[in-house]
Amino acid sequence: MKHQITLLSLALATGSAMAKLPPVSEEAKAKAAETAARTAWSDKVAAYKLCQSMDRVAATYFERSRAAGKTVQAPVATPACTDPGAFSYTPKPIEAAGAHSPPQTATTPPSTTKPAAEGAKP
Repeated sequence: MKHQITLLSLALATGSAMAKLPPVSEEAKAKAAETAARTAWSDKVAAYKLCQSMDRVAATYFERSRAAGKTVQAPVATPACTDPGAFSYTPKPIEAAGAHSPPQTATTPPSTTKPAAEGAKP
């Protein structure tokens, strides 16, 4: 019986802790977007550094193999490593994000009582 009361009180306490959170502010959304952009950029930097490292390892391998007198196949051509450059983030204005209605004035209501088949021309 004690265990049931304990479980019941624990369940009630957890239910109140799972209350609805307030909506996220615009500043928090902007900060999250910037953080996502920075993470994507840092992934590109990591890929660039990995590419450079693999090129150095391959060059060293071919150099040492040739110096040892081993016959080595020609290296496979790979795309050059591309430097992502410095981090830059320009937030997208709300209007450019497509959050608003189109700029033209509506000439008809968005829906009519006329069936679509009647509006089609044969």
